[in-house]
Amino acid sequence: MKKRLMIIGAGGVGNVVVRKSARMDDLYEAILLASRTKSKCDAIAKESFPVPVETASVDADDVQALCKLMTSFKADLVINVALPYQDLSIMEACLETGVHYVDTANYEPKDKAEFEYSWQWAYQEKFKKAGLTAILGSGFDPGVTNVFTSYIAKHYLDEIQYLDIVDCNAGEHGKSFATNFNPEINIREITQHGKYWEDGLWKSTEPLEIHQSVEYPRVGPKESYLLFHEELESLVKHYPTIKRARFWMTFSQQYITYLQVLENVGMTSIKPIKFKGIEIQPLQFLKAVLPEPSSLGEHYQGQTSIGCQIRGLKQGEEHTFFIFNNCSHQMAYQDVKAQGVSFTTGVPASIGARLLAQGIWKKSGVWNMEQFDPDPFMQLLPQLGLPWELVVDGTLAFPKPGVAHA
Repeated sequence: MKKRLMIIGAGGVGNVVVRKSARMDDLYEAILLASRTKSKCDAIAKESFPVPVETASVDADDVQALCKLMTSFKADLVINVALPYQDLSIMEACLETGVHYVDTANYEPKDKAEFEYSWQWAYQEKFKKAGLTAILGSGFDPGVTNVFTSYIAKHYLDEIQYLDIVDCNAGEHGKSFATNFNPEINIREITQHGKYWEDGLWKSTEPLEIHQSVEYPRVGPKESYLLFHEELESLVKHYPTIKRARFWMTFSQQYITYLQVLENVGMTSIKPIKFKGIEIQPLQFLKAVLPEPSSLGEHYQGQTSIGCQIRGLKQGEEHTFFIFNNCSHQMAYQDVKAQGVSFTTGVPASIGARLLAQGIWKKSGVWNMEQFDPDPFMQLLPQLGLPWELVVDGTLAFPKPGVAHA
């Protein structure tokens, strides 16, 4: 029996999720795309097929409005690609209406630059009791990186000890300063303190304090900065043998310079200020004047390269693994009129939802990606445009602690 899919959010990632899901006419009979701005939904819907795509306007902060829409559409599952602030309201609506849930980023409060899984993990018993599945973080990182890790754990290692997730965007969009996904979320993420896991403890760093050059496949060396990213939190929980886990992302010097200037003049602040009698967050104003990420695709050149560098033991012997995907911005635009960062997030969301709709990844409760069988997901990745590669026992960018070379 075919399913009815509701997608919330019509930004760059929402565009990819709709277009990819609308091609799954073996699985879905109808799709509803909803966001605050219906005209954005209409523009995506008219170019998505063969599954018919309906559109609607909705405030994703309004639980009752969401419930009304889910009920009238008779949704079987929801893909949440709205803002991370809205995760909990959408999860509440799913619980009230008996709808399964998938998202790509964990919850963070609107008034505090902080994100962690505790708020969503707290829904575990509610989703279990309701017989509903919630899949958290079905993007690329988090998402594919979690599945890459579980794939290596399942097929190659008895014990994962060291994990470094490396994320490079080597593309050029021709703008002086622009973010590749929602500017508000992107800048909040980068300007907060870094954090990594080592020897059973979380260790904190100053924003962008730790960095080093990393060699990326078919890209070359790029300066990479240590950040905190939510998949670290779930991976060290579910793989307790991990001694050290870190996340690295590339930024150009031009990007960092612009960001530092904006931060110094207060434009990245989330503390409300009064402007002509109206209370606004400077960062939300900055978001309004920066280029819309979904507008960058047509002229984007180059590629992304994202993967996991893993070191661990198999039958007492140490082995290394580098599992990664490179994605062309030009290919992404030709396929779904998106830039590569939106593509690498939206494709995994459509795969996670597909496996849930098919019953392959369906179990009551709230789950992270590594808690499911990685194999069906890994099989679908190249089919939907994200081929992956694996280097076994090669040289890693990061040595073991106390060792001079990798």
